[in-house]
Amino acid sequence: MKESILRGVSGFVYVALLLLSFLNEHTLILIFYIFGMICISEFKKLIDLKHWSPYVIFTIIYIIFGYWKLIITSNVGLNPSTQILLVITIFVQLFLVKDLFSEKTIPLVGFKKHILSTFYLSSAFVFLPLITTYNGEFDTTILLGSFILVWVNDSFAYIVGKNLGKQKLFPSVSPKKTIEGFLGGILFACIASYFISLYTPQITYTSWLIISIIVSTLGTLGDLVESKFKRQAQVKDSGTIMPGHGGLMDRLDSIIFAAPFIYLFLRLLKYVS
Repeated sequence: MKESILRGVSGFVYVALLLLSFLNEHTLILIFYIFGMICISEFKKLIDLKHWSPYVIFTIIYIIFGYWKLIITSNVGLNPSTQILLVITIFVQLFLVKDLFSEKTIPLVGFKKHILSTFYLSSAFVFLPLITTYNGEFDTTILLGSFILVWVNDSFAYIVGKNLGKQKLFPSVSPKKTIEGFLGGILFACIASYFISLYTPQITYTSWLIISIIVSTLGTLGDLVESKFKRQAQVKDSGTIMPGHGGLMDRLDSIIFAAPFIYLFLRLLKYVS
């Protein structure tokens, strides 16, 4: 009973802070900065990185891209800098996906730990607030919709997998995930994207449908990548900050991994429209 109460309270606090972050741009940047620092702390333990530099690197990157206009006093250089960061981040993430399928363990030697903490986690986190300003104005609609799609995908992947799942998706990393659950999650996320589109005239249902597929597929890969890091570290959760839920990274791994790809799609959408 006590564990259920703790789980409910920690989940409520997490959701409350998340919703609070959508009030205005500065609140969002601050709360996601705190989330990012907590996730870096958890990730450092997973990969046994004892150096303090990831905190500094994340802070510098986050402040530069979060407050570029205030620091530089113009948007000059913002687009090319963001594109360079996006390319490197996606490149590192694709390498992690390659290691997920081709390596028994993700290599964690020397300098690669710093590369991962910077471009797997820190820079990927930066794209969460950047999604809210992809069109030049602060708008939390797409980011909030993306979180809803993650929750829908995770919930129905679990429900469908538990009741209909027979074929394991990736048993060596996450024994409970099934192919049926994965497909069920995508299906219901696609359905949810239609209802989200009814309240978000900024982009069409077709665009939301694509985002739902990005969130479902890349989010699942992000969850598997984090699960592999946890398996290598021989721990069940990334941390203990959320009693009954584990670490904060356990709650954000999917959206963090999907965020750069969502941002890329939004920029392409803006370019062709």
